[in-house]
Amino acid sequence: MAAQEDVAALQDEIARHEEELASLKRRLTAALASAPEPERPVPLPPLLPKVELSRAEILRYSRQLLCVAYARALSEAWALELVRAYDVVADCSDNVPTRYLVNDACVLAGRPLVSASALRFEGQLTVYHCDGGPCYRCVFPRPPPAETVTNCADGGVLGVVPGVLGCVQALEVLKIAAGLGPSYSGSLLLFDGLGGHFRRIRLRHRRPDCAVCGQQPTVTRLQDYEAFCGSSATDKCRVLKLLGPEERISVTDYKQLLDSGAPHVLLDVRPQVEVDICRLPHALHIPLNKLDRRDADSLKLLGDALREGKRNSQEGVALSVYVICKLGNDSQKAVRVLQSLTAVPELDSLTVQDIVGGLMAWAAKIDESFPQY
Repeated sequence: MAAQEDVAALQDEIARHEEELASLKRRLTAALASAPEPERPVPLPPLLPKVELSRAEILRYSRQLLCVAYARALSEAWALELVRAYDVVADCSDNVPTRYLVNDACVLAGRPLVSASALRFEGQLTVYHCDGGPCYRCVFPRPPPAETVTNCADGGVLGVVPGVLGCVQALEVLKIAAGLGPSYSGSLLLFDGLGGHFRRIRLRHRRPDCAVCGQQPTVTRLQDYEAFCGSSATDKCRVLKLLGPEERISVTDYKQLLDSGAPHVLLDVRPQVEVDICRLPHALHIPLNKLDRRDADSLKLLGDALREGKRNSQEGVALSVYVICKLGNDSQKAVRVLQSLTAVPELDSLTVQDIVGGLMAWAAKIDESFPQY
């Protein structure tokens, strides 16, 4: 009997709550029906240009307002005068002639030089001509051949890598300016962004026979550094001229050859990351660095492709090899490597040429739908 009464009481309570819930729903519906439409956000007006900064803004941005810009290329005509006006110099350039120019100017002016560079996933930093340490010429007495130098425009750089090196570079500048001394005079900091680690190595000591900071210097004034290095003082892509006209073919001529069905092997020598972006479907891919170090698997792959090409060509028709890259620089280097290969006998008596302008010329002159990067 008591149980039946409990069940009835619970049922009555549930009925009351359901009635209250229905009443609340009716009230909500009525409130929504009578509520005004929500206001649309008013777009902000554009910021008006300011004629001058406020006192607070000047105080906030004073350091930047004092950062002086020289809107012209650094040259031997005025670099020494510029360097003498400052206590510390930071070299953030991306070409060899400028590095020699800045180094020599710092030595002649008696200024320390904090130098950093970055390429792809890697970077390095050191301090030259400071606390008895070596200068740039002590470490690199002679410039490298122009065709062996890869800059950011050619090889690319991950943006955060120069950011990391730039922070360390700024720290070295501040320590020198504050009289605390550098950490990397006479040593080189190496940063591997892909592996995620730093490494420090010792540099050679200051050279007594250094041409600019040695005991009997021969460089007593700034010179023509583009002539000295055999390359241009710019970070733009260089156009190498390693091959003669008979060792090269234009993209237009190659397209005609391709359409004619002439037997040949097209060798793409770009890095894998570039091939992943775009490629010609009939090209054989072997990166230049693998050719250069005579990688056994790569040479076998090349030999197999040449043998297959010879088997598929008609009797009496010679097989040719054409090399392509992004811009036509690495392809010229690859032709030189192929000409010196003895481990691939199939190359004997074959014509090897590079394609002028590379895939970017192909995109500009032959196939406008081909990606440019």
